[in-house]
Amino acid sequence: MMRETVVGASSEAAPTTVVPVRRWGQWVATVVILLLLAILVQSVATNPNFEWPTVFGYFLDGRIVSGLGMTLLLTVIAMVIGVVLGVVLAVGRQSRNIVVSGAASGYVWFFRGTPLLVQLIFWFNLAALYPTLGIGIPFFGPTFAEYDTNAIITPFLAAILGLGLNEGAYMSEIVRAGLLSVDPGQTDAAEALGMRKGQVFRRIVLPQAMRVIIPPTGNETISMLKTTALVSVIAIPDLLFAVQVIYSRNFDVIPLLITASLWYLIVTSILSVGQYFIERRFKRGDRARERSYFAEWVAGLVPRHHTPEPAPVTAPIPTEGGTR
Repeated sequence: MMRETVVGASSEAAPTTVVPVRRWGQWVATVVILLLLAILVQSVATNPNFEWPTVFGYFLDGRIVSGLGMTLLLTVIAMVIGVVLGVVLAVGRQSRNIVVSGAASGYVWFFRGTPLLVQLIFWFNLAALYPTLGIGIPFFGPTFAEYDTNAIITPFLAAILGLGLNEGAYMSEIVRAGLLSVDPGQTDAAEALGMRKGQVFRRIVLPQAMRVIIPPTGNETISMLKTTALVSVIAIPDLLFAVQVIYSRNFDVIPLLITASLWYLIVTSILSVGQYFIERRFKRGDRARERSYFAEWVAGLVPRHHTPEPAPVTAPIPTEGGTR
């Protein structure tokens, strides 16, 4: 007698209804933030105490533009000194020589442990400790030449020393973190191929460490731009000092401080864009980072419902059943 295999009706997959997740919290937060932003813009635009004509009237004033140039010059010089010192100190801290590593660690300990403002005032008043600076053989022999300390340590040089030496301590930690991020196995492999330590550092370690070093270095550069405002206490004609000179005469304190703040915001925005492209260059090849951050930012302006992906539907295994 023949047997027939009958497949039950349950083998048919039932349709699946996908319900999107309602993100009401995002919509509420978006509305509240936009409302607060509108109130802030309306208040700033209509409040006569901001004195916007005065703000933009001094925006391109020659004294302020000159002060901006001094601020940029101090930022560039201090960061160059800080980066060079940071690399040297980071390599020194990893040295097997206890004297070298101890000296590098002591430098970082001192300059990170004292306020930058104190360091600036210290360098500016160095003549109180050493009225003259001489050139000669330490401990032996006469001094070949002596110079007046006040003639050598000018306010500009004091600002450079204070900013650059302090920045070197922080950059050393950034560079050291980047160097430690490189797999030691690559260094061992390069040395096994006969490469010298200097070649290994320049060609193997440092290029890979740059991916870790660049982002915090960009942040330090932006921070240094604003930190240069401290040099106004030693009469360096930077942006803040120029603003202070002007409002000490016309008493328009708030409008001129707004003018300086706008210049700081413009320059930091430009530096942020430059940092983005530098990071993108050093992270090329990383597919997860090749997407446009601007496109992601635009796409995230409006909250969207999240629709979960439907789970795969598998048909039930037919069961054999039969009649005789």
